[in-house]
Amino acid sequence: MKMWSGRFREPLDPDFAAWQRSFSFDRRLLRYELAASATHARALEAVGVLSADELSDILGGLETIGRQAAASSSFLDDTEAEDVHHFVESQLARLIGDAGLKLHAGRSRNEQIATSLRLYVRAAIDQILIDLAALCSAFVRRAESCEDAAMPSYTHLQRAEPVLVAHWLLAYVEMFLRDAERLADCRKRLNCCPLGSGAVAGATLALDREQMAHDLGFACPAANSMDATSDRDFALEFAHSLSLLAIHLSRWAEEMILFSTEEYGFIHLPEQFSTGSSAMPQKKNPDLLELVRGKCGRMIGNATSLAVTLKGLPLAYDKDVQETQEPVFDSAETMLQMLPLCARWMKSADFRLDCMHAAAEAGFMNAWAAATYLSKRGVPSRRAHEIIGKAVQICLSKPCQLRDIPFEELRGLSPVFDTDFYESLHLASVLQIHDVPGGTAPTQVRQALEDAKDRIAALRNDAPVPV
Repeated sequence: MKMWSGRFREPLDPDFAAWQRSFSFDRRLLRYELAASATHARALEAVGVLSADELSDILGGLETIGRQAAASSSFLDDTEAEDVHHFVESQLARLIGDAGLKLHAGRSRNEQIATSLRLYVRAAIDQILIDLAALCSAFVRRAESCEDAAMPSYTHLQRAEPVLVAHWLLAYVEMFLRDAERLADCRKRLNCCPLGSGAVAGATLALDREQMAHDLGFACPAANSMDATSDRDFALEFAHSLSLLAIHLSRWAEEMILFSTEEYGFIHLPEQFSTGSSAMPQKKNPDLLELVRGKCGRMIGNATSLAVTLKGLPLAYDKDVQETQEPVFDSAETMLQMLPLCARWMKSADFRLDCMHAAAEAGFMNAWAAATYLSKRGVPSRRAHEIIGKAVQICLSKPCQLRDIPFEELRGLSPVFDTDFYESLHLASVLQIHDVPGGTAPTQVRQALEDAKDRIAALRNDAPVPV
């Protein structure tokens, strides 16, 4: 039986009936629908709509539905249910009879979907925060294992300055911790309960909305029934937060792909996360990394789809809102699959620290350190930049490195040069001049590692346990 059929005389067009059903995807919400329905049932008993026996029957029936769904996926192969709400009501009536039909008193599917979807997003955030902490820990452990090994850093994809490998890896930890903050902030805003909002104007029964919110772990009831049933800001904010996290993962994947090429030679790809070529026997391809990079576009698309769907909707609930569910499900499930795989990739990849370190000592990545040497001796910064630029030109014409320029030739560029200039060009000296918070000097990076571990521990401690 339809939940709305009393007013209609003609059946739905069969193709339209199948097309407008959402149960094929909103069945994901079953556990949250069951929890919200149990809370609503208790509220109905409190206002006298249900007897104690009816409440017991309904709660028992809801538990049975949950067990049957967990035991067999075929239990959800229902071709009649319009959506997860209809499915639960139909199954409950089948199990306990007319008492099951009393459960819908005082509520609407509009508030049901708003509640169940919030519960789904909240649970997804809780698990993603745990997975982000694990990913950050994988980066920190790898950074610690690199000790004082150095590598080139890049700007404009050209070699810029040497940095510690650990400093480079911690840059990604900063990105991921910001992502965690955004998701935690999104969770705070979504954590108000739509139950008791009715279809649009509020429940028709004097339900205890504070208690209902408390029972489901919400911070408070939603303040406005029209907003509560139509609001999908939380879904859009969630999808945007995941798209930015996906962008950070994509940037990481791109660097790993570049650094694993023979042209860079900094990383050996882990075989358990790579595949070969059907044509070229020698190939080892970075499939996990490429898929991470590719799925980023998909997740940006999901966020865009949500924004476009919502942008012109009048208050309150409209059927268009049904289209906001699948992008949320897809982004959440994609991210929940990706994060553990990325963490395992980081643990398995072989960083060729010798090649990275050698590259950090090649070229003119000590040029700014050379200019700094002059600046510390009173040469104006712009003038020091020009002098070292001329020294680089001398090296290019020979060719040689800055450390190979004879002292007399250096003095011809500036009388400020002394023999200790050559010491300032050594890799350890170049790294050490960046001895400021956030810099790549070894002492600063060691402190940054400790700070990162503290922040990851706080993330783990603050993250709610997924239910």
